[in-house]
Amino acid sequence: MQDWLKVAMPKGRIYKQASALFREAGLSVPEDEDDSRKLIIDVPAAQMQFIMAKPVDVPTYVEYGVADVGIVGKDVLMEESKDVYELLDLGIARCRMSVIGLPSWKPVIHLRVATKYPNVASQYFREQGQQVEVIKLNGSIELAPLIGLADRIVDMVETGKTLKENGLVELEEMFGITSRLIANRVSYRMKNELIQGLCDRLQAVISPQVTL
Repeated sequence: MQDWLKVAMPKGRIYKQASALFREAGLSVPEDEDDSRKLIIDVPAAQMQFIMAKPVDVPTYVEYGVADVGIVGKDVLMEESKDVYELLDLGIARCRMSVIGLPSWKPVIHLRVATKYPNVASQYFREQGQQVEVIKLNGSIELAPLIGLADRIVDMVETGKTLKENGLVELEEMFGITSRLIANRVSYRMKNELIQGLCDRLQAVISPQVTL
């Protein structure tokens, strides 16, 4: 299996879109493997081994070399700042990072912002010249402004349905997010032909509008 690529694949929505992209590129990748409980999946037809991971853990597996390449959202890359190569914007799992709050929100002197992305949020507001207190939460971010924990939240938005159901609105769109193909630095040298071959096959089926 030395001539195989070890791929850190995120479970859930990104896997379904990524596996579809791989199949479009001519790689025989199963469609519904993320529904199983298997954590390591051999894909002999594509000469790959998938390491099924939580999206936030993908860059760590790649940085430490237990995976040669991985697929991860730009939001995770920006938050985690791992030492990996970012090779391709795959143009899948599109959404946006936004500042969100109640429509009745009014500016305050001591602004509190709740988010799963404290590094991203801190940098954004710092670049805006605003001093804020960032509160890290791991789930139900939308709850924070509803119960008075925070004045605003920073989170990903795909359709906006959850915000609407909870009476929240997007106040500012920060940046767009798509999933990226990343590589371990050593693997990129040692398995360059395999990794470059994967990049070429994926690049051929990615929309020409997609750029890093």
